[in-house]
Amino acid sequence: MENRIRELRKAAGLRQEDLARLLGVTRQTIHAIENNKYDPTLGLAMRLARLLGAPVEEIFHLPE
Repeated sequence: MENRIRELRKAAGLRQEDLARLLGVTRQTIHAIENNKYDPTLGLAMRLARLLGAPVEEIFHLPE
């Protein structure tokens, strides 16, 4: 699954460390999600969407 986490995080002025702290995960988790190496749980995806101010379906998408 591909995502726009990096783009939205930077637009919000957040570092990976900041986002990780706000979500209660490690910076490595954020790094893995941003690099499409880890698909977050539904709960984490929803918390990311809320925090970044975008619907889940605008953040995550399946490659064509």
